[in-house]
Amino acid sequence: MNGTRTLLLMRHAKAENGHGIQDFDRSLTDRGRSQAEAVGRLLAERGYAPDHVVCSAARRARQTLDGVLGAMDPAPRPEVDYSEAAYPAGVDTLLELVNQVDADAETVLVVGHNPTVAQLAASFVGGEALAAYAPATVAAVELEVEWLYAAPGTGTGRLLN
Repeated sequence: MNGTRTLLLMRHAKAENGHGIQDFDRSLTDRGRSQAEAVGRLLAERGYAPDHVVCSAARRARQTLDGVLGAMDPAPRPEVDYSEAAYPAGVDTLLELVNQVDADAETVLVVGHNPTVAQLAASFVGGEALAAYAPATVAAVELEVEWLYAAPGTGTGRLLN
């Protein structure tokens, strides 16, 4: 494949506080479910159709992805990598997960956690992303390189919501 690839960087939607449960097992709140569905509608309206997803294996990230894809109703459904490594990931690890995506994928959605997702988005979008990355925020980055070479400086992006 030649041409532009799109990297969508999303922070999971609003999660419960999680008193008495492991952080990894925190669920979305009702508001979070609504946020995830709203992002799915936004992505569909703007013509984004992920054909590959890298999603943290944490419950709130998986639930976020379910809400996004449910609202988008993509056909065919994208290939999804639920990654244990994406949960505690720093920017370098998250980029390594993107670098491993098959070269044929055109649009990749990453669903992860802050501060990592905001830091990675800021490396493409600019520093304003750091302050603006509330739950369910998503940025779109247009890359001019294959996934293997995706890194800050290889594309430009903007916040979508």
